[in-house]
Amino acid sequence: MSSRAEATEKLNVGILIFENVEVLDFTGPFEVFSRTRTEPGSASRRTEDSAPFRVFTVAKAASTTPILATGGLKVLADFSFEDVPNIDVLVVPGGFGTRPLVEDDTTITWIQKMAHTAKLVTSVCTGALLLAKAGLLDGRRATTHWAALELLQQSYPKVEVEKTLRWVDDEIISSAGVAAGIDMAFHVVESLCGKDVADETAHYIEYPRHLATDPRSST
Repeated sequence: MSSRAEATEKLNVGILIFENVEVLDFTGPFEVFSRTRTEPGSASRRTEDSAPFRVFTVAKAASTTPILATGGLKVLADFSFEDVPNIDVLVVPGGFGTRPLVEDDTTITWIQKMAHTAKLVTSVCTGALLLAKAGLLDGRRATTHWAALELLQQSYPKVEVEKTLRWVDDEIISSAGVAAGIDMAFHVVESLCGKDVADETAHYIEYPRHLATDPRSST
């Protein structure tokens, strides 16, 4: 990964989507990044002038057939692995679809390739399993959905699994399950754009920010 630095120009946020992706895992961060503005107020949301991020979805292959997310939501990806532009912030969500994807060499290789040039690599929920499969979490602290903590620990013993934090920032940023991805996204916004921008964005979308140490769901 390239070094992290405060954003001075529009950054590309690429969000991976796939069959049986968990809806809030990718739509939560999408909302946070797409609604962020460096100029406060509702009027700034009517244009992209002060938007620090360009947000898009990415799927393995180009298709006119929508991807079916959990709950039946159908989504057409903006780009495929073949035509995606440079990604500055990679978001790898979770969901039941991650189980077969850990065995998909094309997807894992693509994640490794994107991670090499991205400023930040993040995961939501069981997206951490894909990052771990790619070797990106070896020797790092990470977390995932409470129901997959043991799976992450047993399958990838080189990962130091955190079981109590809502998100973990150890160069690569991973979050707990589903809604915790929103908190992780605000952490990224604060890291790249500053606390004032992150707090104003949270105020705009009426979301109470959580700290990494705030209580999370447990078994």
